[in-house]
Amino acid sequence: MKIEAVILAAGLGTRMESELPKVLHLLGGRPLIAWTVAACQEATGRKPYVVVGPDAEEIRHALSVEAHFIEQVERLGTGHALLQAADQLRDKSNLVLVVNADLPLLRPESLRCLIEQQESNPGPITLLSATSDQSRGFGRVERDRNGVVVGIVEQAHATPEQLALRELNVGAYCYQADWLWDHLPKLPLSPKGEYYLTDLVEMAVTEGGQVSVSSVEDLDEIIGINTREHLAEAEVALRRRINRSWMLAGVSMLDPESTYIGPEVQLGPDTILLPNTHIEGRTIVGVDCRLGPNTIVRESTIGNHCLVEVSVVEGATLEDEVKVGPFAHLRQGAYLGRGVHIGNFGEVKDSKLGPGVKMGHFSYIGDATIGEGANIGAGTITCNFDGERKHKTEIGPGAFIGSDTMLVAPVRVGRDARTGAGAVVNRDVPDGSVAVGVPARVIRKVKQND
Repeated sequence: MKIEAVILAAGLGTRMESELPKVLHLLGGRPLIAWTVAACQEATGRKPYVVVGPDAEEIRHALSVEAHFIEQVERLGTGHALLQAADQLRDKSNLVLVVNADLPLLRPESLRCLIEQQESNPGPITLLSATSDQSRGFGRVERDRNGVVVGIVEQAHATPEQLALRELNVGAYCYQADWLWDHLPKLPLSPKGEYYLTDLVEMAVTEGGQVSVSSVEDLDEIIGINTREHLAEAEVALRRRINRSWMLAGVSMLDPESTYIGPEVQLGPDTILLPNTHIEGRTIVGVDCRLGPNTIVRESTIGNHCLVEVSVVEGATLEDEVKVGPFAHLRQGAYLGRGVHIGNFGEVKDSKLGPGVKMGHFSYIGDATIGEGANIGAGTITCNFDGERKHKTEIGPGAFIGSDTMLVAPVRVGRDARTGAGAVVNRDVPDGSVAVGVPARVIRKVKQND
C-alpha cells in the first residue's frame, strides 16, 4: 500500500519559555522535529509533510530538503491542522500516518508496526498506545468489557475513573486515507473552540468501524517534549539508547551515564570511552582507540589505535597510532599523520603533520606543513598572522625545532635543519643547516653525528 506521513508541528510550545520554536530545540545535537521527520521517512520510504504555523520560517529553513510543508494559518487544533493537508494528499495514498512533532524518540520500527497493524485492520483507524503509570498528560484509551476500543478521553476532561486508566494515547495514528479525508470536515468543535483528532475514534466506533491498537513497549519512546524538563529527560533516554547500541557493538564505556555520543557518530570495536567524553557530529573513530577522560571530539576522523586524553579535537583528521594530550587542542583543518604525538598544551590549526612528528608541549602550529619525523620543541610558535593575512610555514622532514623558536611566516625550515632555543626565524633555513639567534642566522651545516 502507498502511504504518506503528516507531522503536526504548528503548536506554539509556550511552556518552553523560549523565542525558539519548540520543535527546533536540540536533542542529541539535532532539532526535535528532525528526529520525527527521519523516523517517518524511514517508516514510509517517503518525505513526510509537516504542518507548520504561519511564523515557521526557521522550521522551513531547518528542514528545507527533508520535508514538504503545509501551513496552518489559524491554530484550531490537531484535527484542523491535519485538514490543511487534505487538498495536497487526497487520492495520493491508501494510508495516512499522522504523528505529533513533539515525540522525537518514537522509533521507525514502532511506526512501521503501526502501519502494518492498520494494513490488516478492516476498520479506518489504528492508534499507537502505551501502558504506563506515568500519564505524561496523554489522553486515555477507553475500552468496553470485551476490550474493544470505544473512545479516547483527553486528560483535561477525564473523570477520576478515567484518569485511573493506564493505557495512554501516544499521539500517532494510521488512517484509511479515503475515510480520513471524508470525516475530517465533520469533526465537532470542542468547548475550547478547537477540532481534535481524537474525536475521529468516536466517529469510527459510532459507525461500527474497528479501531485497532499498536502498542509501544519501550516507554522512553513516548517522552513528549513540552518543557525543558521533558527535554532533559529525553536527553538521558537518548543517551542510554545510543550508548547501549554501541556497547552491544563492541565499544567499552567505563561510565555510560557520563559518556555522550551523537546520533551520527561511528565507532570501531574495542574502542574505550572514558568518563565525561563527548563525541559529536559526523565523527568517525576507528578500532582499538582510547578517548578521554574529559575529552571532546567533534566533526573529526580518528584512525585505529589512537589515544586522545583530556583534549579537544574539532574538524581534525588523525591517522592510525596518533597520541594526543593531555590538554591539547586540535582545531579545524588539523591533519596528523601516522604515529604523530601531540603533548600537553599543544595546539594545531589548518596544518598537516607528517608521519612520526613529535610536538611535545606548549606549542602552537598554524597554517603549516611539517615533514615526516620532525621534532617540534616546547614553546614553538608559528607566527602565521600579520594582522591582515595568514601565511604559511614549512618545516622539512627530520627537522629539529629548538624550544621557544618563533617561526615568522612565510618561512621554510629545510630538511634535517635545526633551530637553536629561543631563535626568531624570519628567513628560510636551508636543508641541513643550523640557525640561531634573534633574528636567526645560519651558523653552520648539521654534522652527520649531530
